[in-house]
Amino acid sequence: MKKALITGITGQDGSYLAELLLSKGYEVHGIVRRVALEHPQARMWRIRHLLDKITIHSASLESYASIFNIVSAVRPNECYHLAAQSYVSYSFEDEFSTINTNLNGTHYMLSAIKRQAPACRFYFAASSEMFGKVEETPQNEQTPFHPRSPYGISKMAGFELTRNYREGYGLFALSGILFNHESPRRGAEFVTRKITSAAAKIKLGIEHELRLGNLEAKRDWGHARDYVRAMWLMLQLDAPEDFVIATGRSYSVREFLEKCFGCLELDYEQFLVLDNDLYRPAEVNILQGDASKARHKLKWKPAIKFEKMINEMVDSDLQWYRQGTEVGFAATL
Repeated sequence: MKKALITGITGQDGSYLAELLLSKGYEVHGIVRRVALEHPQARMWRIRHLLDKITIHSASLESYASIFNIVSAVRPNECYHLAAQSYVSYSFEDEFSTINTNLNGTHYMLSAIKRQAPACRFYFAASSEMFGKVEETPQNEQTPFHPRSPYGISKMAGFELTRNYREGYGLFALSGILFNHESPRRGAEFVTRKITSAAAKIKLGIEHELRLGNLEAKRDWGHARDYVRAMWLMLQLDAPEDFVIATGRSYSVREFLEKCFGCLELDYEQFLVLDNDLYRPAEVNILQGDASKARHKLKWKPAIKFEKMINEMVDSDLQWYRQGTEVGFAATL
C-alpha cells in the first residue's frame, strides 16, 4: 500500500486530494497545526468525514524539527506540499510572514525528504500568481514569471527551490502551476466564495450588499476536484516535470458576479458597492493558462464546467445559511 503525506490537508485542495487518494487505496497521512487539533470543529470541517480513515500529525511548517520527525516516521512514497499562506491580499499586509512561512516550509519539506525519504515523490503547489504581470496570454510552462505580490514571489521561490532539489539532488520533485480553482470548500476570504456567500445571504434576506474592488480582473477558474486529480497524475510519471493546470478560459470578476447572482434570479447591480480599499497595491489584470502539455502527457482535462462550479458553490452556501451555520467559513490550515 502506498503512503501519501499531505501538508495543508484541512484546506480545500487537501481535503479533495485525501478523498481521491483514499479511493485509490493509499494510506493517507496529513500534517496540521496544533490549533487544528484543539479546535477541530472550526479547523477540520472539510475532512471531518475522513478522520477515521486518515492519520493526522501535528507539526508546524516553521519548525524543521517537527517536519523532519514526521517525514522520518511516515517515510511516504508521495508527498503533496499544499500548505501555505495563500490569500494574496493578506500577503501585502504581512509580507514577511507570507514569504518566510511559504519558502521555509517548502525548504524544510524538501530537506527532510532528501534526508529521510529520498525515494519519495514530491509535489509542490506552485501558482499562476507567479506569472503576475504577464508578457503573453495564455501562459504556459515557458512563460516568464513576473509576480506582483509577496504571495506570488514566495511561490516563485518555492518553484525554483523544488527545481533545484530535482536537478541538484536527483529527487523526484516537481511543481504544478495551478490556475485559480474553486469549490464549496473554498475559504471565505477568496473573492469567489465572497461572492457566492453574499449572493446566498442576500437571497435569504440576511444581508443587503456586497463590497468588491476590481471587477475587471480576469482569471482562469476551474474546479478543485479536477485539479487534485492532475496533482496525482503528475506523481505517476516516469520522470518529474512541471505542468500548468488550467481550463484555458478566463472570466472577469464581473462575469463571475453576473452568473452567480443570475442563478438566483438576482440583479447584482442592486446590491454591489465598489470599494477602492479592496484593490490590490499591484494588480494582476489577466491570468489564462495553456494546459496543452498536461492534456498531452497526463491525459488530463477539466471535467467540471464554469457554470456548474458556480451553481455548486451557490447551492452549498444556500444550504449552510438555511441551516443557520457558517461552518464553511471557519478558519482553515
